[in-house]
Amino acid sequence: MRIPGKMEINTIRIVYMGSPGFAVRPLQKLLETGCNVVGVITAPDRPAGRGKKIRHSAVKEFLIHHQHDIPVLQPAYLKDPYFVKELQDLNPDLQVVVAFRMLPRVVWSIPTLGTFNLHASLLPQYRGAAPINHAIINGERETGVTTFLIDEQIDTGNILLQEKTAIGEQETAGDLHDRLMETGAGLVLETVRRISAGSLEAKSQDRYTDPKVPLKKAPKIFKENCRIRWDHPGRDVFNLIRGLSPNPGAFTYLSRGKDETLLCKIFSATFEPAPHLDPPGTIYTDGKRSLEVAVKDGVINIQSIQQEGKRKMDTRDFLTGFKLTNEQSRFS
Repeated sequence: MRIPGKMEINTIRIVYMGSPGFAVRPLQKLLETGCNVVGVITAPDRPAGRGKKIRHSAVKEFLIHHQHDIPVLQPAYLKDPYFVKELQDLNPDLQVVVAFRMLPRVVWSIPTLGTFNLHASLLPQYRGAAPINHAIINGERETGVTTFLIDEQIDTGNILLQEKTAIGEQETAGDLHDRLMETGAGLVLETVRRISAGSLEAKSQDRYTDPKVPLKKAPKIFKENCRIRWDHPGRDVFNLIRGLSPNPGAFTYLSRGKDETLLCKIFSATFEPAPHLDPPGTIYTDGKRSLEVAVKDGVINIQSIQQEGKRKMDTRDFLTGFKLTNEQSRFS
């Protein structure tokens, strides 16, 4: 299916939808290029922190900071007739969605050129809310970004463009997030350019599916998905730690003696395969610089850790203020 276009890119009326930091760079790229963004839809302002100070979404903060005079709509309910009328009054030719909520048909069907979304995976692989995290947790060596037309279901619409990238062996979810944000910004702009030129064909995701390769999902991550299982293979433990770093963070319980158990998050580590007979969770430390943990097929060398209620710190600083012994301490 070819998308009708053949309009100058700076004349297409674009409504942009997004809220978190990942959505800022693509919007910035469109504005820097002179695209005609006639409205921005983002999350409602919410009280946050102890003082319940009103906090704007990252996208709205960007618009305020750079003094962009663009109408901003912040609907609580996307099917609200008043919001739908406001959106229709913006008369968009195209809607661009990056890290936003699932849209109802009454919203995504408004523009004549359609509504497309940027997704941080190579669809149809890793449909869902957390594709970056799951790709690293599963030990993938490659991922990318995809633009696709929104339809009734989640992340299933016809694909417009894709761009691949390798995943570094030590790369964390935070590192990959920042790279894909930049790559995705370029892909969003190229998608708008190709749509404006009328040179873009929307292709069914069936054309990107290999029946021999099972589809992997990327559901939202909950706390129960974040606990480190030291009896698992070391490579899996290592991938979990980097796939959840910096947010929400892989956690474990640290026992020091018989009566003290603390929750800790681990943000950075390495894995070294090595044969041993120690139970998983056994701690090896010199009490000063080194903190290693036994897994079934080697050791995890912890480099960055955070005790609950404390700041994140490197292992050396952690051991300076938190005395551990090999005999009385363990992770579980």
